[in-house]
Amino acid sequence: MDLSFTPEEVAFRQELRTFFTTAIPQSIRTKVLEGQHLTKEEIITSQRILNANGLAVPNWPVEWGGKDWTPVQVYIYQDEMQLNGVPSPLAFNTSMVGPVIAQFGTDAQKKRYLAEAANLDVWWCQGFSEPGAGSDLASLRTKAERVGDTWVINGQKTWTTLAQHADWIFVLCRTDPTAKKQEGISFILADMKTPGITRRPIQTIDGGHEVNEIFFDNVVVPAENLVGQLHRGWDCAKFLLGNERTGIARVGTSKARLKRIRELAALEFSGGQPLINDRKFREKLSACEIELKALEMTQLRIVADERKLEKGKQNPASSILKLKGSTIQQMTTELMMEVVGPYVMPFAASDEGDGRNETGYGPDYAAGTGPTYFNWRKISIYGGSNEIQRNIVAKAILGF
Repeated sequence: MDLSFTPEEVAFRQELRTFFTTAIPQSIRTKVLEGQHLTKEEIITSQRILNANGLAVPNWPVEWGGKDWTPVQVYIYQDEMQLNGVPSPLAFNTSMVGPVIAQFGTDAQKKRYLAEAANLDVWWCQGFSEPGAGSDLASLRTKAERVGDTWVINGQKTWTTLAQHADWIFVLCRTDPTAKKQEGISFILADMKTPGITRRPIQTIDGGHEVNEIFFDNVVVPAENLVGQLHRGWDCAKFLLGNERTGIARVGTSKARLKRIRELAALEFSGGQPLINDRKFREKLSACEIELKALEMTQLRIVADERKLEKGKQNPASSILKLKGSTIQQMTTELMMEVVGPYVMPFAASDEGDGRNETGYGPDYAAGTGPTYFNWRKISIYGGSNEIQRNIVAKAILGF
């Protein structure tokens, strides 16, 4: 299998790199590369620049803003965004609910929701996981009952990422309580301002507010908010999760982080010499780089194989990308912890720009290392836990 890029693909990469490094504000890209949190306004600003230039939703059908790119071009696009610190378009809009509506929605739903989702005029969040129904998502108990020309939703969702910013939510609901697990589930859209929806923040182990609990108490939404066939929402969920797992690989992000780790390891000293000169540290760093190169080669093989897939079908090999990609991302946080050493204490950076935090203890770049380490423990859980991915690989790829 030829995994090399054609001259046209090399030129395509350079074109994207030039755009990303000139059109997206440097201040935003620097924050991404340094692992800092973006504000809601910065996320919206970046996505609207991409959308204005036709680069927010290349994976969508052409009539809704897609680019009809080859799988290789999509790979290059994602890689260059991550390498250059460009915030990926909000996944809930562009990789989750958008593709689901484009694939399963009615013409009226496409006209109403897709353009706003692409431009981030409406911020979506994901109502999937529940207490007792995370990795085993099909055990969900949130129910939707048909009452006249409406759905009435009752139940609870949890770990709802960035729901504090969201305008709408897409919800997996049980619409047939007598059906077996995956059967009897439907995919329904709800405006977050609807009476009966309550958001409650969850403080994570890193001290941040990234996820939330969502409660539905007799929430009434129009019947037309059902996406796809009644009781066939699991088809939408599988389609969505296939897109999510592929994105979790984040090869470009790990490349950028390893580059930064090498740079910072030359600044931090251990035993009277730069840490980068320490043989044991270099062995760990090199081992991670080798794992990442193997993942990149795997991703390229999957990209090549995707040319043969029926349009709209998900490659079960996306589970491999999620499994290994999440592990490597966690490895980078461990390496970064080793680089900053005792400076890992999560003190806030100062406003003086003197390269120290407000306590004068350690450089600014060390301040977020501890919180990031703890926060990224979740990567091997969301999108389907790594244990679930191993089951998928065993069944779909190995035939066990």
